Amino acid sequence: MSTKLSKDEMAALVEVSRGLKSTRLSHAVFKNVKALTGQKLAAYERKTGILKITDLGKQTIFMTLCIESLRQLKINPTLKINGEALAFLLRKGHIETREGEVGHFITTKGEESLADIDSQK
Repeated sequence: MSTKLSKDEMAALVEVSRGLKSTRLSHAVFKNVKALTGQKLAAYERKTGILKITDLGKQTIFMTLCIESLRQLKINPTLKINGEALAFLLRKGHIETREGEVGHFITTKGEESLADIDSQK
C-alpha cells in the first residue's frame, strides 16, 4: 500500500465511505478532498456530482483496519476485532487460535509484517 494518509485524511475517507447524500461536504472532507481525489481514493460521480469512495479507497480502509487490528491483538489477544479483518488475518496466517487458550495470537509472519510496516514509517 503506497498511499500515506494523515489522520485527518483517513477520517475524511472513512466519512466518504459511509456515503454522502448530497454535494455539500463537511469541513473535514472539504479540507482533504484534493488529497483524496488526487490519490484516486475518492471520485465525484458523473450524474449527481456526489463524492464517492473508489475501490482503491475501500482497499486502503480495509488494510488500515487490518493493521490496527493486528497491533491491538499484539497488546491484548482476547480483544474482539472486526469480523472481516479477523477472517483475512486468519486466512493469510498472520494470527492463529490456540487450543485451550482464549483469543487470537500473532504468528511470526504477523510479527514480521508489523515490523516491516513500522520500518516504512
